[in-house]
Amino acid sequence: MKDAPTDPELIRFLREELGEALPAGGHWSFTGPLWLWRGKAKDGTPTSTAWHFVTIDGAVADGIRAAAPGRSAAWGSVYVSVTVGATRWQTSVFPSKDVAGYLLPIKASVRKAERLVEGDMVTIALTI
Repeated sequence: MKDAPTDPELIRFLREELGEALPAGGHWSFTGPLWLWRGKAKDGTPTSTAWHFVTIDGAVADGIRAAAPGRSAAWGSVYVSVTVGATRWQTSVFPSKDVAGYLLPIKASVRKAERLVEGDMVTIALTI
């Protein structure tokens, strides 16, 4: 099977103009910092809720957005397969207006297996 197109404009053309079902989706590799989001109560005080993310923006976010129709779920999230180091898992990326892209959650088992901590630069392979 041929590799799926990764150019956002080509993906959009294939989907909208030709009415073609896309192959498996797209595949992207990128590197970004691992950062920690901490929850806040309604009064603004910090809570114990915390999640680790890597931000997806720019051309990668554009490609995901173009390939996402028919592959998305609640709140505009998009199902993806992710590889970091030797660890591969299935998850969703979540849209973020703040970054004009997506947020990729990095779960604890992945951080532990790959020895990742907040601030580390993480190289990610992502497939839709």
